[in-house]
Amino acid sequence: MTLIRSAPMPGCHAGTPPASEDHGIQVLADGSHVLIRPLRPDDREREQAFIRRLSSESRRCRFLGDMREASPALMDSLMDVDGIRSAAFIALVHDNGELREIGIARYCATDDPACCECAVTVADDWRHRGLAVALMRHLIDTARRHGFHRMFSVDFAENHDMEELARYLGFTRSHDPADPTLAVHTLTL
Repeated sequence: MTLIRSAPMPGCHAGTPPASEDHGIQVLADGSHVLIRPLRPDDREREQAFIRRLSSESRRCRFLGDMREASPALMDSLMDVDGIRSAAFIALVHDNGELREIGIARYCATDDPACCECAVTVADDWRHRGLAVALMRHLIDTARRHGFHRMFSVDFAENHDMEELARYLGFTRSHDPADPTLAVHTLTL
């Protein structure tokens, strides 16, 4: 990815994104070009539209439950990133003259200052092109730069796409001892 110098899990509140941001054009496996950059406060409507366009199954996998619409409180939480303790990177493409969000990856620090929780979501019509890998690699690099030593994701155990992505990126998988329907994917950074 070419960088040009110029980011929670629900419930992670961190502040305002830094003024200096990384932007980059990523070429995917099918030759498509996408812009990957940090989430900004003015992306709120774009993020809400992205969530709305996801299939019900994609929303269920991302939020670990059924949801039709992101509440204002959830949107506040998703938009509250500082670029260090919490970060989110969105993938954008031009669609009929407008920038459309087609993917997002994010992390948020946990109570353990060396550990962060992550999530990645890709629009249904952009899956299986390498976008989730590109977003996660950017997120992993950022988490390393900010001193995190471990990253994890909690997913439905039946989510085979996430299992495959996590394995490809070097995450290990374990079952959540408190809930057999969930799997925990962990990466040492």
